[in-house]
Amino acid sequence: MTDVLFAWPANAAVGTRIPKERFYAQGTVPTGTKEKFVSEVAKITWTHKLSVDTVNVPGVDDLVEIGVFRIDTKDGELSDSVLTAIDKAIPRPLVFEVTRPTAELGSGNGVIRMAAAHKQLGAGVPKLSSYYSTGWMPLAQERIALPTAINLQMLYASLLEPLTPVETRAGETPSEVAERLEAIRRLDREIATLERKLRTEVQLNRKVEVRRQLKTKQAQREQQR
Repeated sequence: MTDVLFAWPANAAVGTRIPKERFYAQGTVPTGTKEKFVSEVAKITWTHKLSVDTVNVPGVDDLVEIGVFRIDTKDGELSDSVLTAIDKAIPRPLVFEVTRPTAELGSGNGVIRMAAAHKQLGAGVPKLSSYYSTGWMPLAQERIALPTAINLQMLYASLLEPLTPVETRAGETPSEVAERLEAIRRLDREIATLERKLRTEVQLNRKVEVRRQLKTKQAQREQQR
């Protein structure tokens, strides 16, 4: 993970405020998620549209546009379920910029972070990975230029790369990175379970077996990094 903000091209600017009710008024959104929209979200703005026309990069298959959304939170809390509801309602990849006000009311200051899940497009509801995020940065953080890319798929991969907690391997696609991260999360859960069993097991032969399984899982996790 790298704490960066991108300088979105001026000709890609949209600046359209979207009522949050648009996302939670749908019958498919759980009541708990609707409550989080109300309690956590102050404002949602579609800030930029990265497309063939605005960034002069060709699309690939279903990927012809990447949206950038800014979510101003009330106190910094933002549940993944809120991001998921927005992502599922919009049939294109999204990158979020999430802001949090500072304690000094009226100061105009605050902090910001980038967040996104890898979104696989296709028939039906888009498939989403877990959400990745940078750390919090000052709103005045210097922004860097968009990565050079030969198509929107490569641009999308480059935008997600700073958010992921593992280093992208040469030639690895966003889908493959997402699968590797899910494998790491699964192995982390299995390792934690085995570590608990190792602490509580009293029979020596079983303890030896649990330790063997633990070393195997730890080796598998190391291979995924």
